[in-house]
Amino acid sequence: MSKEEPILNIKNLTFNYRADKILNNITFSINQGDFLGIIGPNGSGKTTLLKLILHLIPIQKGSIKLLSQDIASFDQWSKIGYVPQKVTNIDPYFPASVKEIVSMGLLSSKKFPKVMTRHDNAIINKCLKLVDMKKFENRRIGELSGGQQQRVFIARAIATGPDLLILDEPTTGVDQQTQSRFYKLLDLLNKTEKMSIILISHDIGTITRYVNKVACLNQKLVFHGTHEEFCSSKIAQQFLTQEKHLICHRH
Repeated sequence: MSKEEPILNIKNLTFNYRADKILNNITFSINQGDFLGIIGPNGSGKTTLLKLILHLIPIQKGSIKLLSQDIASFDQWSKIGYVPQKVTNIDPYFPASVKEIVSMGLLSSKKFPKVMTRHDNAIINKCLKLVDMKKFENRRIGELSGGQQQRVFIARAIATGPDLLILDEPTTGVDQQTQSRFYKLLDLLNKTEKMSIILISHDIGTITRYVNKVACLNQKLVFHGTHEEFCSSKIAQQFLTQEKHLICHRH
């Protein structure tokens, strides 16, 4: 894939669930190095869009291309990192250490026989250091706080060196201080590691601090553009009117 081609290209995407139209004629693209925030009210179609991008549900109408490859035949999933919504109710006695959880990201991309090498261990150590979890590498995942667990899941998602990292409301239920550290980590991955990121979030304040592109979804794509364009748009003014504590600015 050349640098000029979009990492993700969505055209005329429409999805209905029974009689309900969930997504209506969605078209947008993401370029290499973009940090896109997707916002919208509950029921706006954000989760459905994510499932379509990850090929968890089939396309009904329109097209999706990842790394210039049609989603139906896409086979480079190691280049796509995914962090789901905050995992809850992890058994504190679940017998997997932090390091073992991160290693699963690498093992999933290996062909048989799936054997960890010295190089793999170096990658795991680098990822754990990036998310500031190296000192917890031998702790059981269930013993960690919610924010620490999410950092481990990011380390697992980036272990394969993905071109695109997708996060679905990753800080739900996490305290404000942990959220701030979490978003600064994403900012680091985007700017230092040159990783393209899609972040689905209800936190409009965060969107305006870290992303460089914004998409506002409400069945239709009601806005898609740069951070600066969003801040001067009527859509942003509606959000800022509804939530007066928000200020549209860059980090």
